Amino acid sequence: MSDLKNLKGISEADRKLLEQAEEWLGAEPTKMGPVKNIFWGNIKEDFYFPYPQQDAREQAECDQLLARLEAYLKTEHPAIQIDQEQEIPRWVIDKLFELGVLGMTIPKEHGGLGMGITSYNRVLELIGKYDGSTAVLVSAHQSIGCKAVMLFGSDEQKKQWLPHLAKDWVSAFCLSEPNVGCDAGGQETYFVKDGDYYVVTGEKKWATSGAISGLFTVMTREKRADGKGKISALVMHPWQEGVEIFQKNRSKCGIRGTWQARIRFHGVRVHKDHLLGQEGRGLQMALSCLNYGRCTLSAGMLGGARRAMDQSVKWSQTRFQFGKPLAAQELVRQRIAHMAALCYAMDAVLYMTTGMLDRKDEDIQVETALCKVFCSEMGWRAVNDALQIMGGESYMTENEVERIFRDSRINLIVEGANEVMQSYIFGYGGKQLAEMMVGIKDAVMKDDDEPLGKFAAKALRNGLRPEIMKRAIPLGMEVFLGIRRAMPVIRNISPELQPYAERAARMVREQTYQFKIMSKQWDVKLLDRQALQARIANAAVLLHAWICTLARLDADLRARQGNGKSADAEFERDRAAAIHFFDLAELEIRENFRACYENADDTMLAAADAALKYTDTLPNSDFTIPERSPVAKGTGRAVSQDGIKQFPGEAFSQSHPAAAYR
Repeated sequence: MSDLKNLKGISEADRKLLEQAEEWLGAEPTKMGPVKNIFWGNIKEDFYFPYPQQDAREQAECDQLLARLEAYLKTEHPAIQIDQEQEIPRWVIDKLFELGVLGMTIPKEHGGLGMGITSYNRVLELIGKYDGSTAVLVSAHQSIGCKAVMLFGSDEQKKQWLPHLAKDWVSAFCLSEPNVGCDAGGQETYFVKDGDYYVVTGEKKWATSGAISGLFTVMTREKRADGKGKISALVMHPWQEGVEIFQKNRSKCGIRGTWQARIRFHGVRVHKDHLLGQEGRGLQMALSCLNYGRCTLSAGMLGGARRAMDQSVKWSQTRFQFGKPLAAQELVRQRIAHMAALCYAMDAVLYMTTGMLDRKDEDIQVETALCKVFCSEMGWRAVNDALQIMGGESYMTENEVERIFRDSRINLIVEGANEVMQSYIFGYGGKQLAEMMVGIKDAVMKDDDEPLGKFAAKALRNGLRPEIMKRAIPLGMEVFLGIRRAMPVIRNISPELQPYAERAARMVREQTYQFKIMSKQWDVKLLDRQALQARIANAAVLLHAWICTLARLDADLRARQGNGKSADAEFERDRAAAIHFFDLAELEIRENFRACYENADDTMLAAADAALKYTDTLPNSDFTIPERSPVAKGTGRAVSQDGIKQFPGEAFSQSHPAAAYR
């Protein structure tokens, strides 16, 4: 396979981006995951079938925890107060520690419950059903905050910190900065070495629970004269000299009870014993932790979407207009079916992904990114349906759908904005296939500036190599003659679901064909055509979701047949919802493929250029400008804080919430 960084005509910026991505992601796994296989036109059944199941003993333990947790959430949890007062009271956090929720994935030998990722996400789904803010706090603590210690900490570090993280310390993950959002590799917080210490200077932003945490996992780059310092992960505490939490939180649209701190490090001395893992491997650790955070984000979204769906459907049955219930209207029924289909598919994708994490599949980065994109987008669509069904009443503060609506929107932005994830799914999901295609092209095709004699010798030499021609001939038949490859087959499935399996297989075959055609048509220019990338990525997202949903429905059918269960209302809803999702997915996949050829991209780009040129004539002083903008820093309007609740910070003192638990 060829290296995409050596593509002829690639820009220097794209080359550097690919180099950076390879550094972040590390070596390719030896076994391609399910989504990469979809790009190749394959369906690897063993990834999907049978649908992952929890260990019976752990499932029973988790069921008991869920029962205790729901009793608390129903009767004691102050969800409206948290939203209105913009703070999760300490007694709520203590209750979650007492229940075991905030330490449920920490091993038992360190004071936790020792449960797996699927159990953890079931808990997050339940919390998301009642309160998005609390779901985010729990997720940030265990998925990213203390996960780095669990995954990469030494035995001594685990003994020192995990008991606190299981019982009384909330934790924070310090990755984002004023100039660092989705570009996680652009860390400006730096350290210099001084004997056994790392001396850290810089600023972090959006550190969820930072102002109430006892432990920070901080990503920081080594400051070197050659500018090539790598990022390391250091564990720090708020009571260390030089740590300043100068803003505890900012008032915001949704998840209002969560606190996102701004933290400055003024030459903080961190002993080498607080280095996690290997020096220079911090970014890889961060990406590994995000695999878990992207699932728990999805779980909270699923819980909220399901609650909004159930509430709005009940409303449609009991709200009468024009002499009949709203549920009698076809356009309302369309939204009801849409919500049911999306919620079932979200469930299928989420717990397929957690199953992969629990069984420690090797190649799951695309799958976790896809899980986040699918569940945040489909969850947002479902909540929007619920809001529309309930009409003006849904906008009222006392009705939880209004809060779920606000809490849900952030999920399309955090843990990697969906637009960034679309390009990632396209680029990393299709990378190995693209490298194979470039290798074949280099081996048997003539470059524009290649001498004829040199090309003839190359073609003759490579034309006699079976390992090249066995790939070159089928590839040429696809991209030059339009002859699709053989359709993949799903064999291990209930007979009544076979037609839906064949439809999915047909779409997978079309996915790989369209990827190859777009790669041939656009060549290196495809790296800059994000709208095209997104269409191919969207199709891959929906195909993976289709197969996950198929596997989940197959498991549900087999469970009923094996246990002699008759169909009930919930199962019939889920079966109808899954089948409706297959139709919705196929329609949307075909629309994405069609839009690769029939689109408004040219006029879109022209309109964007015109809008940019016009806005460039407007004075910066009329607008909010990014605080660290490299082209306009300090030129924006002063934002008024009148009437907005403030959360001023302070340097550490003995009154810090974590101090009592040292």
